[in-house]
Amino acid sequence: MLRRTFIGRTLEQEILNDALQSNEAEMVAVIGRRRVGKTFLVKTVYREELAFDVTGIQNGETDTQLERFRDRLAESMQIKVSLPVPKDWFAAFQLLKEYLQTLPQDKKHVVFFDELPWLATHKSKFLQAYSYFWNSWAWEQNLVVVICGSAASWMIRKVVNNTGGLYNRITKRIFLQPFTLAETETYLRARKMRFNRYQIVQLYMALGGIPHYLKEIKDGKSAVQNINDICFSRNGLLREEFLRLYPSLFANAEKHIAVIRVLAGKPSGLTRQQLVKETKLSDGGGLTTVLNELAHSGFITAFQNFGKKKHDKIYRLTDEYSLFYLRFIEKNLSDDPTIWQHLSQTPTYKTWSGYAFENICLKHTQSIKKALSIAGIFSTSSTFYKKGKENEKGIQIDLLIDRRDEVINLFEIKFYNKEFVMTRSYAEQLRNKMWRFEEITKTKKQLFWVFLSTFGLRSNEHSTDIVNQSLTLDDLFG
Repeated sequence: MLRRTFIGRTLEQEILNDALQSNEAEMVAVIGRRRVGKTFLVKTVYREELAFDVTGIQNGETDTQLERFRDRLAESMQIKVSLPVPKDWFAAFQLLKEYLQTLPQDKKHVVFFDELPWLATHKSKFLQAYSYFWNSWAWEQNLVVVICGSAASWMIRKVVNNTGGLYNRITKRIFLQPFTLAETETYLRARKMRFNRYQIVQLYMALGGIPHYLKEIKDGKSAVQNINDICFSRNGLLREEFLRLYPSLFANAEKHIAVIRVLAGKPSGLTRQQLVKETKLSDGGGLTTVLNELAHSGFITAFQNFGKKKHDKIYRLTDEYSLFYLRFIEKNLSDDPTIWQHLSQTPTYKTWSGYAFENICLKHTQSIKKALSIAGIFSTSSTFYKKGKENEKGIQIDLLIDRRDEVINLFEIKFYNKEFVMTRSYAEQLRNKMWRFEEITKTKKQLFWVFLSTFGLRSNEHSTDIVNQSLTLDDLFG
């Protein structure tokens, strides 16, 4: 039973509460991209048990980090006399140990290290000191130690998969994801905002499910007005967020930004070799690190191309805000209070909205499977893309679900502002696409077309002849 509740994060709350209620020391790693709500989650669930917490300072020297540690320890101890600054992290952890030993032992206490990658800078020896603290003392105490970081790949490489003193010491892991559409709707309603689902989807396509971004939304204003205020106005939170976002997470962020910029212009995504060509980055371990870091942090997603080998993955930009910034904000820094209303009438908007809605659908495949009543059937999701040749058109299928019961659902995804009406020529395109897919893949499975659009598909002689099921945006909220 949850001790405290807030929007979403049910499983994550249970993990944190399980750590608190266990009969042994716990080391919990909380990983997730910047602004996703990691600190809020930990401090809300552990509000009463938090004995000590410290947050790393971005680009701070070790001396600065140690001063901050000293200040936070003095605040936790509630003393007015100034403590000396520890000479190194080993001395800092000794002070922390001595403080924790003074606390009542009849309850479990929580120690929280936030933005660990900023604390554990190169040559700081933070991880060595922390390992010694844990292995020599903390693991036998009535403690929960939470380590948290936005640089997801760093956390996985340096802590979760640590081969030194922290090897296999993590007892629980939380990979905190952005809100889903359903959680976003619940969040907005909890803030007394009653947006319909079409408005919520429009907001989500620009802001994503990042709680820190969503809290900027104001009641009484449309999605268009809110996007204009948050993303384009001089004081808008997201007007220049992109410029800070990647440097705050990654060393040598220029390479990460280069990949993001290239993918922003390629709605179908790119293979690794295509990325090498487009970005001019060398095809080696450096690129592997960049792609892994971007994927672990939720900015890009590697999709398996149906029927292809594992190394033929397609990389797509799936961070809503980054795509929106590069398509619109960067080139339209205007104080015009109606700039987004004008931009949303352009051909660029139509292209972007289609891509952004596809990404949302790809992120909500579990809801889609539930709507199709196939959640209990083992299946895998992928995309399909075949480049055209001189005398042969290319083929792209936005999403397909390959099911163990010998069925493949092929998806046509459309973002449209009203019910979609299928024409004879459109139905023929779908029929030819299915035939080409069958021919190229040599599949013997039954193929079913699913049409997924904002307000659904109007049933007529053309749609009923080719489409087996129609879903709407409401099904994404399931």
